[in-house]
Amino acid sequence: MTQDPGPSGDFEHRGWTVPYWNDELLRYQSDLLFASDALLLGRVTYEEFVAAWPLRSGDPFTDRMNSLPKFVASTSLRGPLKWNATLLTGDVADEVTRLKKQPGQNLLIYGSGELVKTLMQRNLIDIYRLMLYPIVLGSGERFFRGGIGTMLSLSDAKTTTAGVAVLTYVPRSKDQR
Repeated sequence: MTQDPGPSGDFEHRGWTVPYWNDELLRYQSDLLFASDALLLGRVTYEEFVAAWPLRSGDPFTDRMNSLPKFVASTSLRGPLKWNATLLTGDVADEVTRLKKQPGQNLLIYGSGELVKTLMQRNLIDIYRLMLYPIVLGSGERFFRGGIGTMLSLSDAKTTTAGVAVLTYVPRSKDQR
């Protein structure tokens, strides 16, 4: 399973990422999306995405985003969901463990901070892909909040011509700690 902060670059959509978006980031995001069999989303990200993505079409990225199955973790939503989405019921970590055992490529998470926190606590995220933008906002939701003790190893780092650092981390095994 892969966790990616998402096309907006953080957990709070602000539009400030637009000046940094270029063909390199589009290629990076496309590679992630096309290497995935499904999206795994929290309620907030799902509601933001379902309000926007189905209105778009006509390019490979958008068509792939719209056609992929989505699994949504929420305690407040009720099914049936729109946009090729299935509501996960029961314990989300157990449901994700079940999904990970199915054959296929990757489950890709965009944003979904609360879901990521839950999955981190159960060591269910295999790869963390982060995009660090060359801007200091001074406020916003923290990605790694208190109570989570996941040690990571940097497995890849690239910088785009716009200055965005694309960082890939994997959890350290217990013998690396």
